[in-house]
Amino acid sequence: MDHRTFTPSANATRRDVLLAGGMAVAAIALPIPAHSHTTTTQPQLGNKIMSFIKTSDGTEIFYKDWGPRDAQPIVFHHGWPLSADDWDAQMMSFLDKGYRVIAHDRRGHGRSTQTWTGNEMDTYAADVAALTDALDLEDAVHIGHSTGGGEVAHYIARAKPGRVSKAVLIGAVPPIMVKSDKNPGGLPIEVFDGFRAALVANRSQFFLDVPTGPFYGFNRPGAKVNQGVIENWWRQGMMGGAKAHYDCIKAFSETDFTEDLQKITVPTLVMHGDDDQIVPYADSAPLAAKLLKHGTLKTYQGLPHGMCTTHPEIINADLLEFIRS
Repeated sequence: MDHRTFTPSANATRRDVLLAGGMAVAAIALPIPAHSHTTTTQPQLGNKIMSFIKTSDGTEIFYKDWGPRDAQPIVFHHGWPLSADDWDAQMMSFLDKGYRVIAHDRRGHGRSTQTWTGNEMDTYAADVAALTDALDLEDAVHIGHSTGGGEVAHYIARAKPGRVSKAVLIGAVPPIMVKSDKNPGGLPIEVFDGFRAALVANRSQFFLDVPTGPFYGFNRPGAKVNQGVIENWWRQGMMGGAKAHYDCIKAFSETDFTEDLQKITVPTLVMHGDDDQIVPYADSAPLAAKLLKHGTLKTYQGLPHGMCTTHPEIINADLLEFIRS
């Protein structure tokens, strides 16, 4: 995480913010069905389908599941504080190529239950296991961005045999972000304390500042700022719960994924931009790749943390090559 003060270079108009807020509220207000964690429920909403599973603690996890059921599944894991919608560019691309694409909203995020407990990696991984069991996914490719990369590592280290064929970590938080004697290159705890303070003080403004600045590299000289991307980040963030987002800061910054990485035996691609201002490159991707038994590091010169959105044509092509290899 970048420790500098975030100063937005462009803000949404009052009308834009109200419209976006209305859409977010409408999405949250959609009815959620009651069901067990062993089955999926798909209530018809006009010509749309919304799907949920219920975990053992009663949390309802929203997910998208598109494509042929007999095709190889690709499961996408989003970053903090976003939702499955952050994978639109990847899901549409791989759906078009014949894959089955799946993405869920982590508990406390997006359309899933706004939990006040269980917002940590053990439970996140258990939720993924419940989803893969409910959908009976075999030989899946799991792709995680940022916090989602930590979730992928934590899940695969505990996954049932046959569930996972390959993994991809993109701009991911492993091995561990926070600075300590064991991780001297990490970010000081004060950086993450600042994130928590900003979230409590004014979550809406904070969720404009992050994408306007370092997340997509829009604070770099000569950057082409995309206002729609900024507002979509804000929309996704504001759909989730403040308590879950607050807790998740600890989960992504202080969880040590070293042992998880060492347990992973499937081929794993580690993708990271060397201008990542959110998860600094030197203390993440190269270290993670070395801990993996079958890890491959691919570094992207000058690309930001949110490179899946800013450069999907590059990322999608490399993902496809790895999946097909």
